[in-house]
Amino acid sequence: MKPSILRALGSAGRSNRCWPTSRIGHQCTRTFGQSTRLRLREQSKGVTAENSTSQGQPAANLSQTVGKEEKEHYARVVEHSKQSQMRSPWMREGSDKPPVARLRSAGAMVKGKLLTTPSRMLKLILPLTTRDVNKDRKDVEPLALLVHPQQPLSYLERLIQSELPVIKNESGNDKIPAVHFRAQDLGEEAIDPDRHQPDEESEDYNFEHSEDFKIDGKTERTGKLNESGEVARPKTVNPIKEPDPEHPNFVRWSPSTEIGDFIRDAARGKEFSVDIEGAPEPIYVAVPSFADRTYYLRMRLRKTAKQISGLADIKTECDKLAHRSAQRVAQGGFAVLVGWWGSVYVLTFQTELGWDVMEPVTYLVGLSTLIGGYMWFLYHNREVSYRSAMNFTVSKRQDKLYQAKGFDVSKWDGLVEEGNRLRREIKMVAEEYDVDWDEAKEAGGEKVAKALRNERKKKQMAKDDEDEEGKKRKKSKEEDDDDD
Repeated sequence: MKPSILRALGSAGRSNRCWPTSRIGHQCTRTFGQSTRLRLREQSKGVTAENSTSQGQPAANLSQTVGKEEKEHYARVVEHSKQSQMRSPWMREGSDKPPVARLRSAGAMVKGKLLTTPSRMLKLILPLTTRDVNKDRKDVEPLALLVHPQQPLSYLERLIQSELPVIKNESGNDKIPAVHFRAQDLGEEAIDPDRHQPDEESEDYNFEHSEDFKIDGKTERTGKLNESGEVARPKTVNPIKEPDPEHPNFVRWSPSTEIGDFIRDAARGKEFSVDIEGAPEPIYVAVPSFADRTYYLRMRLRKTAKQISGLADIKTECDKLAHRSAQRVAQGGFAVLVGWWGSVYVLTFQTELGWDVMEPVTYLVGLSTLIGGYMWFLYHNREVSYRSAMNFTVSKRQDKLYQAKGFDVSKWDGLVEEGNRLRREIKMVAEEYDVDWDEAKEAGGEKVAKALRNERKKKQMAKDDEDEEGKKRKKSKEEDDDDD
């Protein structure tokens, strides 16, 4: 049989089974066929590989509580990570990049700063770059040191040395790098960096049985050369470092100098340098100006002056009323004395009583008044004087008025004392910087300045009185010793 006929028979055998044809009384004859029914199997809802884990299930079907095993597993993982990080720090984030691949910082700190703190300490910020040998990286973390103006420079030197690595000396041993502080000398006889004395070079020859002779003020050595016959290399005496044209006239300061004195002199040049042995170049530190140095002091003075200004009005009003009351009491006393004098005159010369009766009366009344006044001064522990009596009357009236107006005397005394202390400290800094400081402007007006000035006068007067009393007691004690 032909291959084409065989293929046709094979395809007919694989085709669907056909039912016998049915004939209907009709003009056309149709043949009907039926294919095998195929059903899709429903997916079973049992456990499969996809939903066997918690990731394949919805969140509502999962437990939200953390079990004990999960906590222990998390703790073990964290502990293992920490131990691995400590054993191999090079595996931290960013360690795969070499140091030369780090970008430069636009705000790199290349100059030190000297700042003040609210506690009147000095905060020195130094960009110590001695440990960093990478030329491309500039963002080195600076070092902050807190010092007191009365501490010596040697204390600051030790603080800086404790943060520096050791260096090798000529013999190969480790040594701590030396630290020097330099400031610009702006005196009349400033050092000229361009004018140096010529270096004296001496040739040291290896002589045998050498002899020294002094010729024209110079010492010459003569003798026989040794077997090597070599001439020693010339040694330079006191090699001088090339001067910096941008920072001329810089002189080194002694470590025993107080930091405050050093800053006061360096403020004239607006900066000083910290020279570290082994560093490529010195670190220049900007010295704060008078405004920067006294910023916190002036802010506190303004705040204190504002509080003093609010209480000064009440105090001034109460003081005026108290003085007026004291004056009225003095005038009333004068009126009583005049009235007593008039009544004695009338009773003596214009009545039948006469001098025989009025004489003992006036004597007894005057003596009683003297004894009563003396007892009053003893009771109040006051000096027997008109000024003491007047001050006592004014102070009593002031206390009553202060209580009526709600004026706190202790708060006033504390504010005035604080203001005078801040003023004194700012004055000291102004003298260091040679600056004329306007006290009235910073203190909030002439009213506050006057209140501070009056309080200083009172303290000075009280101090003078105590000194006089002390001198009197000392003098009386010496007289008693002489009598003994």
